[in-house]
Amino acid sequence: MKLSEMFWNATQTELKQGYIEQENHFICLLCGKATEKGIIYGKDGIFYEAEKFIVKHLEDDHESVFTYLIHLDKKLTGLTDHQNRLLRLFYEGRTDAEIQKELDIGSSSTIRNHRFVLKEKERQAKLFLTMMDLLKEKDKHHPAFIDIHQTARMIDDRYNVTQAEKDEMLQKFFDDGKLTRFPSKEKQRLVILREVLERFQPEKRYKEKEVNDLLSQVYEDYALLRRYLIDYGFIDRTQDGSMYWRKG
Repeated sequence: MKLSEMFWNATQTELKQGYIEQENHFICLLCGKATEKGIIYGKDGIFYEAEKFIVKHLEDDHESVFTYLIHLDKKLTGLTDHQNRLLRLFYEGRTDAEIQKELDIGSSSTIRNHRFVLKEKERQAKLFLTMMDLLKEKDKHHPAFIDIHQTARMIDDRYNVTQAEKDEMLQKFFDDGKLTRFPSKEKQRLVILREVLERFQPEKRYKEKEVNDLLSQVYEDYALLRRYLIDYGFIDRTQDGSMYWRKG
C-alpha cells in the first residue's frame, strides 16, 4: 500500500501517534520510514526496540505529528490562516495574554471566542466523521477516488479522479513502462506523475544525475518530468539542486 493510502486509511488514533503497526513492521505515516519487529536499533549510543525507535524517529525527524499536520495545505486541514496561527500558539502553551500580544488582538475575550469556535469545529468534525462512516455502510454506489498525497501543493478539482479513470489514463499514456507523451490536462498529469513517483525509493537521497537517469528511462524530456514532480509536491530538493528525495 502506498504511503498516501496508509495516511488516509489510518484511524484517528494512528494519525495521532504518527505511525501504524503491521505484522512485521512499524511504519511512519509521515514519510514511510519502517522499522522491523525483533530488530534492535541504535542511535547516539542508545538502543531501542522497533516501536520505540519509530517514535524516536518521529521526534527527531518530524518534531511532532502536530507540527507536521499544521504545515499541511489549508485545503487539507480546513483551517484558515488565522486559525492555523492560533493553533500553533495554543500548542506551544502560550497564555491568552501572550497570544493577544503576539497577534495584536484587541482583548482576551476575543481569544476565548476563537477557542469556542475551534471547539465547535471539533464537534462538527466528530459528527461529520460519524455520518460518513455510517454512509459507507449504506452507499454501495460511490466510486473509489485516488488519494490526495499529503505533501500536495495544489489541491483542487484535478484530484476528482476515480480509480477506474486512473487505470484508463495509465493505459493510454504508458506503453511497456515508457511514457508515450506528456498530457496537457491537469488531471492526467497528476495521474502520470503519481505513477512516475513510484520509481523513487522512500527515504533515498538522489543526486541530480541519478534523478535525470531515472526519469529518462520513463520519458525523453526528463527535465519536464522533474520540474512537474517538484511543482506538484511529489519530490523536493536542496536549495542548490544537488540532492533530491521523494516526499510521499
